[in-house]
Amino acid sequence: MEVLELPHFFTEEIKVAETQKTQPVSLKSLLTPSKTVGIDYPGMDGFSVNLTYLAREELLKLRNRSVSQQFNKKTRSYEEQLDNDKFLTEYCKAIIKGWSGLKYKYLEELLLVDVSKQDPNDELPWSQENAELMMKNSADFDNWVSETVGDLENFTKSK
Repeated sequence: MEVLELPHFFTEEIKVAETQKTQPVSLKSLLTPSKTVGIDYPGMDGFSVNLTYLAREELLKLRNRSVSQQFNKKTRSYEEQLDNDKFLTEYCKAIIKGWSGLKYKYLEELLLVDVSKQDPNDELPWSQENAELMMKNSADFDNWVSETVGDLENFTKSK
């Protein structure tokens, strides 16, 4: 029986493939800092919000951008001071990427508004400013967004 010798380049490819099989996968290479999905707001047919899940590291970066050091005369040391308005602005930019189907008639269920001059079935367009105002003025919307973004399962399901 005759033994065939493989060309040099082919044996090198086999060695590389075998080496790649044995090297463990790094978790770091699998991590993703964020993921955005559209999620339907409960009880409001057609209203969907594009929310982004942020990894813990990204949330900490966001918080740190909203913190300043203030000197406390009593303790004679610097203390962290969280700027709530700045944090809310940064938080909204990071997690609310848009919405569709927010009808004016739904606004009356979320906050105190006067929409008498609007067609109740027309939609309030998404804007960064509108998102921030919704978060600041609607406890229901703020709670829903925070709970939804905090639940990893909302972002790992196949949609």
